[in-house]
Amino acid sequence: MSDETGPVAEPPVDGDDVVLRLVDVQAGYGKAALVLRGFSVEVRRGEIVCLVGPNGAGKSTVLKVASGLLAVRSGSVWLNGEDATGAKPQDLLRRGLSHVLQGHSVFREMTVEENVMLGGYTVADRTALLDRVEFVKGVFPVVAERWSTTAGLLSGGQQKQVEFARALMVRPDVVLLDEPSMGLDPKRTAGMFEQVARLREAGVAVLLVEQNARRALEMSDIGCVLDLGRVFVRGPAQELLADPQLSDLYLGGRPAAS
Repeated sequence: MSDETGPVAEPPVDGDDVVLRLVDVQAGYGKAALVLRGFSVEVRRGEIVCLVGPNGAGKSTVLKVASGLLAVRSGSVWLNGEDATGAKPQDLLRRGLSHVLQGHSVFREMTVEENVMLGGYTVADRTALLDRVEFVKGVFPVVAERWSTTAGLLSGGQQKQVEFARALMVRPDVVLLDEPSMGLDPKRTAGMFEQVARLREAGVAVLLVEQNARRALEMSDIGCVLDLGRVFVRGPAQELLADPQLSDLYLGGRPAAS
């Protein structure tokens, strides 16, 4: 298959609350077989959409396509109703999309302040930049409390809050989160999910890929089950959790009765 991007489809017209939309996306790596085979998803303002599915289903690939790290072979990407297909990551960042990568990405030798301020490097207005600092400190109190601390001295959960705060510095409309609980113990994982909820409370749309699928769906609005590069099932997250067949196939079985 050619690496050239195919014709761009016009997105459905359904109001201005859809922040991010991927339409019939096909994508893969190099000359290998396609990973995404006609994948579509939409994320609305103030909504958490969780992608779940088996390893190799294409969940992290979706985020790479959405943030411009991987080019589509066909299909389209729309951000705030405008065609963003083929846009570079730095352009998408300026247009309102932040991507928090898998694993820890803080600069360990730098302070919390320095890490967070890096997220605002595209904000030219000093007053606006300082307003964003106060905003992220309010959303993530540990950032304010450890502002002058070297980031490498923080726990894994605290470092993840610094990453979230850095992502919010550009006042994004949508944040992509790739396996945010990776490397965290159960207690810190619970705290991390609380921070994801704070992103939604701040009015940000969230597209989430998470290894702890059941826990992620519990706090999400919409769930999308991926299989073979396509959406197998999409619906309200609570309905997916209640479906015994989906639970057995994709969520590690139903939880034991307490």
